[in-house]
Amino acid sequence: MMNVVDSSAWLEYFADGPNAGEFAKPIEATRSLVVPALTLFEVFKRIAQQRGDDEGLRAVAVMEQGKVVDLDRATALAAARISIDRGIAMADSIMFATAQRHAAILWTQDADFEGLPGTRYFARR
Repeated sequence: MMNVVDSSAWLEYFADGPNAGEFAKPIEATRSLVVPALTLFEVFKRIAQQRGDDEGLRAVAVMEQGKVVDLDRATALAAARISIDRGIAMADSIMFATAQRHAAILWTQDADFEGLPGTRYFARR
């Protein structure tokens, strides 16, 4: 089974937050890790703002151990349909659509995903 880890979960992992252990297994299983390019943007931006570009680039290097996937036409259109049907924001729709297109489990602590099929949601602690 493939895994997609959303930005909130990556940030929790890098910060060694209370839920970091929940996300370590899919993150460290790099052979089954699909990394939407959008997560590179979101994680780099947040870490660079808080701790500088060098730390942001170190995080990206860890993320790139998985298979980085760009947003293609089919995923973009699937994400748009998800956004319309479920009222989910653009970035979250792209994460969810990417997971679906790769038959992956989406790991998250973002409440927007709670109860959606194919997700492993862990409430923020």
